[in-house]
Amino acid sequence: MASDPAVIAKGEWHPANSSHATPSVLRVENGRLVAEGEGAVLAVAVPERVEISPRVGTIPRRLTFPDGSVLETRENDAIDAYLRSQRGARSGFVHRLEEFHPRLIAITIAVVVLAASIYRFALPALVEVAILVTPPFVPEMIGSGTLASLDRTVLKPSQLPEAERQAISEGFGKLAAHSEGGKKAYTLNFRDGGVIGPNAFALPDGNLILTDDLVKLVGDDREMILGVLGHEIAHVEGEHSLRQLYRVAGVAALVMLIAGDVGSGVEDILTQGGALVALSYSRSAEAEADRRSVELMNVAGYDPAALARFFALLEEKLGDHGDTSMLSSHPGTPQRQQDIRKYSQELKSRSGAR
Repeated sequence: MASDPAVIAKGEWHPANSSHATPSVLRVENGRLVAEGEGAVLAVAVPERVEISPRVGTIPRRLTFPDGSVLETRENDAIDAYLRSQRGARSGFVHRLEEFHPRLIAITIAVVVLAASIYRFALPALVEVAILVTPPFVPEMIGSGTLASLDRTVLKPSQLPEAERQAISEGFGKLAAHSEGGKKAYTLNFRDGGVIGPNAFALPDGNLILTDDLVKLVGDDREMILGVLGHEIAHVEGEHSLRQLYRVAGVAALVMLIAGDVGSGVEDILTQGGALVALSYSRSAEAEADRRSVELMNVAGYDPAALARFFALLEEKLGDHGDTSMLSSHPGTPQRQQDIRKYSQELKSRSGAR
């Protein structure tokens, strides 16, 4: 800061609505604030007419004059000293929080603990309540909207021979007949998956999508396909997609609660293509769907361990030996294969004991 006692601070002056900067000083003259630079008065006003931005850390202060021009200075201490001497004002609340580090740390910890508690305890309970009160048209709206969106973007009409599609559909009908809601609750859609590749997934309304690439991957073993479709039926029965959607929406709402409005994320999730987010299920949901697929296959007269063969095929042909496969919604771990085969043997043993 200059040695002249009348000078408050040095900075840069910007004309109204302009980024042009002129080196300047802020001084007090005859009770008025004056921005002076290059030997000329650039702006002048009584202090009450000058807007001074609050202090936030080391961010430069902005003094806005009535004509719209702005003097920007990094000499925050000098501005604070002037405000204290003239108006008794103190630096901004945010700056005081930053200066008081223990308080800021305590607030941060409290927010983290609160958010974690809501996510761990309140969110699951709210999700279950939402599932109970969800009217039937909501899954239908999500499912139809998502399928239409996929058909416009990545999916194409199936190129499979009609006879092959018919054979798979008949097997699927036998499988679905033993599910909750029966055959009428599910629709099998054949599509060329394009960039999606070999995949099968279920939408909340009971629409199942099976890609040509997956059918080609398994070759003549249609029971593998039916095992995968039984797994997807189980996701619909368990309302796993809706639970995941509500969970994602709840997390988005929690982020907005803490960080403020970050856009229309919740609305987008629940309307346009939100079910895609639900294709990655929890481990418990996947295990539940595996077991239900075994049960459906067994009661329909198919090999209940067909799903395990499918996961083994993924390992063999796609090099999937890790915890997740290229089918993101169907991680094919060796442990899951063992669990499927074990449960299949249990069902067969029960059937043989009768």
